[in-house]
Amino acid sequence: MSDKFFLDTNIFIYSLDRRDTRKQQIADGLVFKALDTGDGVVSFQVVQEFFNVALKRMVIPMTLESADQYLAKVFMRMLGVYPSHALISEALRLHATTQMRWYDSLIVCAARSAGCAVLYSEDLQHGQCFGRLRVVNPFL
Repeated sequence: MSDKFFLDTNIFIYSLDRRDTRKQQIADGLVFKALDTGDGVVSFQVVQEFFNVALKRMVIPMTLESADQYLAKVFMRMLGVYPSHALISEALRLHATTQMRWYDSLIVCAARSAGCAVLYSEDLQHGQCFGRLRVVNPFL
């Protein structure tokens, strides 16, 4: 079984959000584990969603300089899944057969394509499995 794990966007948002210290500590631990072990994976979608929130909607938005540093020091070390015809086609099929939200379908398919065993997210049902991929809500 693979040691690789996928981090959904909310993990990175919580790691920078000081309003809920419990969630922040859990998220920080996952991000540090991903960087330390090299087993953490994100997709291009996660990077896009993160910066959409971090640059506009956070209590204190990221500056361009801090965003560029975060991209280099965190995301570029984990970025392993890029958009492709195969990924989007698989997500379309998953969305159609499960009625899962479109962006969640993309996340699940990205995690599967990267060979991850675990998908850390609070957006999907804890314990749900998609083949060998298991969803874990780390905040429960």
